[in-house]
Amino acid sequence: MIRITPPTNLGRLILAGSSGLLLTASFPAIGLEFIAWFALVPVLIALGGLSAFDGFRLSFFCGMIHYVSLLYWFIPFLTTYGPFPVILSIGILLLFCSYLSLYMGMFGLMLGWMRISGFSLLLIMPAIWVGLEYCRAVLLSGFPWELLGHTQFNKLHIIQISDMVGVYGVSFMLALSNGLAFVLYQFMVKTNWSGQRFILKHVLIYASFFGTIFILAWSYGQWQIGNQINKISNAPSKKIAIVQGNVDQTLKWDRAYQLTTIKKYIDLSRQVSAKDPELIVWPETSMPFYFGSQMPQTRLVLNNIQSIGVDTLLGSPAYSQEADRVAYYNRAFLIDSNGIISDDYNKSHLVPFGEYVPFKRWLPFLGKMVEHVGDFSAGTAGDTLAWGQHQLGVLICYEMIFGYLARSATQNGAHALINVTNDAWYGRTSAPYQHFSMAVFRAVETRRALVRSANTGISGFIDPLGRILSQTTLFEDAVLAADIPLMRGQTLYVQHGDFFALACTLAGLIIILYELMQRIHLIRKSHRGGNRHVTRN
Repeated sequence: MIRITPPTNLGRLILAGSSGLLLTASFPAIGLEFIAWFALVPVLIALGGLSAFDGFRLSFFCGMIHYVSLLYWFIPFLTTYGPFPVILSIGILLLFCSYLSLYMGMFGLMLGWMRISGFSLLLIMPAIWVGLEYCRAVLLSGFPWELLGHTQFNKLHIIQISDMVGVYGVSFMLALSNGLAFVLYQFMVKTNWSGQRFILKHVLIYASFFGTIFILAWSYGQWQIGNQINKISNAPSKKIAIVQGNVDQTLKWDRAYQLTTIKKYIDLSRQVSAKDPELIVWPETSMPFYFGSQMPQTRLVLNNIQSIGVDTLLGSPAYSQEADRVAYYNRAFLIDSNGIISDDYNKSHLVPFGEYVPFKRWLPFLGKMVEHVGDFSAGTAGDTLAWGQHQLGVLICYEMIFGYLARSATQNGAHALINVTNDAWYGRTSAPYQHFSMAVFRAVETRRALVRSANTGISGFIDPLGRILSQTTLFEDAVLAADIPLMRGQTLYVQHGDFFALACTLAGLIIILYELMQRIHLIRKSHRGGNRHVTRN
C-alpha cells in the first residue's frame, strides 16, 4: 500500500507550479498535447484540505506560472513595437496574467469552498472548469486564447465534437480525464481529499463516466470523418491562393518602403497566378497605406490586379468621414479581376489597447500599446463578402480566436472562411503557432474550409474536418494554392452557439446558489439553537 504524507506549503507551491508548466507544455510551440490529459493532477493534489481562500491563492499561483510561460511573447512584442522599456513590459505582462489567473483562482476557490464530498466534487469539476473558460472568453471583451481544448487541435477524432459543442466540449473531456487520473492517484495513495477517501467503486464509476464520453466522442469523430470526406468531395470547389509577403514589421509603415511592399505582393501574385487560382488572398494590412483614399498607390494596386486578371482580397487601413468625425477601420477589400473594388469588410472585434482604448472617455490617460493614427472603429460582426455566387466570411487577425464570429459569418451564408492576419509582431516566439492552432477549431465548428494568409506566417489551408492541408514556415516569402470546398448547411454549433459552455456556467452558478442556501440555512439553524439555549438559561 502506498502512503503519501500531505504536502508542505512549499510542496503545494511546487505542485501548483508544475501544473502551470505542464499546461503550457501541452500548447504550441512545445506541443506535447498528451500532457493536457493529466496536467491538472498536481494542482488538484495540492488543493487537498485547503480552505477556499488558500485554494484561490494556490490556483492563482498555478495560473500565473501557466500564463506567464504561455504569453511570454508579450515582452518582445511590447519592447519592439510599443513605447515600453523592458521593466514596464514585464509589469504589463504580469498585470494581464494576474487578470487571467483570477479565473484559475476561482477554480481553486470553488473546490475549497464547496462542502460536498470529494468524489461528487470531482464529478462536477469539468463543468466548473468549462464555465470559467467561458467567462474568460466573454467578459471584458473576452480572451479565449488557448483554452484547454485547443491543445488537441491536431487530434482529428477528438475535435470533431466541436461542430456540436465547440472547443469547450474538448475542454470538458480533458478536465474529466484529469479528474479520472486524480481519482486513480488518490485511490492508490489512500489519503483523504476534500473530506473523503476514494475506494475502488469511485475509480470504476469515474472511469465509466469518462470512458462513456470518450468512446461516444471518438465514435462520433470516426463517423464524421467519413461523412465530411464525402461532403467535401461532393461540394463545389474553387482554387484559392495565398501570398505571404514576409514584410519586416519595422519597415512596413516606412513611406520609403511603401512601393517596395506593393511591388513584392504584385510580383508574388504574378508568380502564383501561374497556378490558375480564382482568388488570391493577401494578409491583414498588406497594403501599408489608406487603400481607396490615397489614390496614386490605390490605382497602382488596382491596375496591377487587373493586369494579373485574378480576384484579390487584401488588407489595409481605411477611413471615412462620419458625421463630425473621421472613423478609421482595419479593413479587408475584395477586388475583382477588372481591378474594381467589389466589397469590403471592417474588423468588428478590435484588440483592446492595440486598436482602441477602452474606457477612454473616463480614463483619458490610458494609451495604446502600439503607435497608430488613432483608435479604430468596429465593423459589424458576421458581415460577409460577396464573391460571385458565393459568400466569404472574413476574420481579421485576432477575430479568429472568437468562435462566435466564424459562427455569425456562417449563419449569414459564408461558404468558406478567410483569416487575414499579421503575426510579424510576435517574431519567432510561440505566439504564431498558438494563433494558428486555434484556426483549426473555427473550421470544425462551422464545417467550413479556412484559408489563412499571414504576413510572415503561419499561412495555410484547413479543410472542414480540421485537417491542415498545407502551411508555410515563419519569415519566408511564400505562395500556396489549393482547391477549397465551398460548403453549405449549418452545424449544431452554428445554429445554437456555445449552449454547452453556457450550460456548464449555469450549472456552476446553480451549485454556488445551492451552497449559499445551505450555508444560510445552517447559520439560521445555529442562530435559532443559540436563542433557545439562552431562553432555557
